[in-house]
Amino acid sequence: MADLQIHIEYKTLPNKIILLGMTVLFPVWAILGPAALGLFIGHTIIHPSAFPLSFTVYVCLAVFALLLICIGLTAFAEDKYIHISKSGIAFPLLFSRKLRAGRNRNWAEITNAELIDYGESNKSNLLALGFNSGEIIPLKIACLKKQDIEQLLLALELWGTNCKRSPQLLTYQQDLQNSYHNGSGKGYTQMWEEELGRRFTNTVFIPLEPEHQLQNGRLRIIRQLAFGGLSAIYLAQLNGLDLVVLKEAVVPNQADEDKRKQAEEHLIREAKLLAKIDHPNIAHVLDHFMEDGRHYLVLQYINGQDLRQFVKQHGPVSQLTAVNWAITICGILIFLHNQNPPIIHRDLTPDNLIYTNQGEVVLIDFGAANQFLGAATGTIIGKQAYIPAEQLRGNTVMQSDIYALGCTISYFLTGQDPLPLAPSHPGTVIVGLNKDLDALISKCTSFEPEDRYQSASEVQEALKQLIPHLQTETANAIEISMI
Repeated sequence: MADLQIHIEYKTLPNKIILLGMTVLFPVWAILGPAALGLFIGHTIIHPSAFPLSFTVYVCLAVFALLLICIGLTAFAEDKYIHISKSGIAFPLLFSRKLRAGRNRNWAEITNAELIDYGESNKSNLLALGFNSGEIIPLKIACLKKQDIEQLLLALELWGTNCKRSPQLLTYQQDLQNSYHNGSGKGYTQMWEEELGRRFTNTVFIPLEPEHQLQNGRLRIIRQLAFGGLSAIYLAQLNGLDLVVLKEAVVPNQADEDKRKQAEEHLIREAKLLAKIDHPNIAHVLDHFMEDGRHYLVLQYINGQDLRQFVKQHGPVSQLTAVNWAITICGILIFLHNQNPPIIHRDLTPDNLIYTNQGEVVLIDFGAANQFLGAATGTIIGKQAYIPAEQLRGNTVMQSDIYALGCTISYFLTGQDPLPLAPSHPGTVIVGLNKDLDALISKCTSFEPEDRYQSASEVQEALKQLIPHLQTETANAIEISMI
């Protein structure tokens, strides 16, 4: 599949006027002009003494110059697209004077982007892009479609790793995503999901087969539970008796040697840290070891169904159930974030949460290994819809888990993965969703970490305050259904 390429139309008033004029006058300069010139030259050849030679030359040169000017103006007016790809951005001819070093620029050359706001009533608001050469390109907001602006800003987010964006621009981008997500336009979102998928595709390895034995027969693989490019999860038997979950992680040999060693050290250090965790809603890490160049965590086996499969089988859950589950998950995050040093999960999704046979929600997997494997291979591993922007930039913070939590709650309610790199609004999918719950999820999934809840305890408290309202709404709904 080819890399994602976007062509954004940039329609300025001068371009429109020039293109309209050249189109209206096309019969004159493209047909009648050359035809008249041909007749004039033919007449001059037949009657050489009819006009002075100098006059004939001047007329021919003037018509040729006029024709070239019209062709140039038409090409100038028709070159109205900003071309965006993984390799860089190309601007229309309109900006040639400002871009003395060339119209094509790679993403590393863009150093800053800011929104110059002249007020809502003024159509002269600008998106200014600065380059390391000192040049600045002012793009008029009014000359771009809303969805094209959003795609340009997403491209800056995804590829412009050296670009520093102003707070005003970040706020504008978030408002734009909210308004566009609440509308009907979603056609371009799939392209970005595919691009994220290509960017964060894992390096393939071969998982272990059933009956494979590790540690001289101490562990026997029963079956695969799940596997991706750099890790796998198995159901295994320990010492011929107890069922356990075995998580396997592989740092590929082709990875940079220093990064590979660093990733291996991090995996061992994290395994020791996780082994000390004792929480009723977190699967215990029983052991960790390395064999045949692969790293393994031995985890407590939890009998139940992961919440993705649960929702797929039973459908989206009620608001009250989703909130109760979320309160439990918040308790897990509070515990992890309060460790010394704090443990950031980095991969909180419905896939990593089990609904046990006893009706409890238990966290069964940690995303820490994914971060270190990603560091070794130059990729980020995880489910794209649950990864916040700062994690894509390699700057994971505790609020990154808050983002994933909001996305997870949205999945509980809708049965759909949320849009990547955008605040989640399940209220646009579910009729009658509690507005405070929708607002809570939206705040959890805000684009920038500072706009989210700053701790899991804040989210938990906000969720608990929703319980009485949701209980009342549920009771009223039951009464209405019985009438």
